Amino acid sequence: MPKLRLHLTFPEQLIQDPIIWRLGRQYDIITNIRRANVEESVGWVILEVEGSEEALDQGVAWMAEMGVQVDRLSGDVVES
Repeated sequence: MPKLRLHLTFPEQLIQDPIIWRLGRQYDIITNIRRANVEESVGWVILEVEGSEEALDQGVAWMAEMGVQVDRLSGDVVES
């Protein structure tokens, strides 16, 4: 299964929403939070995700539509 490493930046209005939980649930994606910082007005997360290529593409697009800034890190593939 493909793996990606993502840097997610959450705007203030999305800080309280369970975006990562919904990503895993709705798109059947395995999520692993590697690092995060959440404050009152902004938050960021380094997230490793694993799933089918289609699910990952749809999940990334969905988060961007929700207003999350999604940046792919280090060539996308997480080495085992």
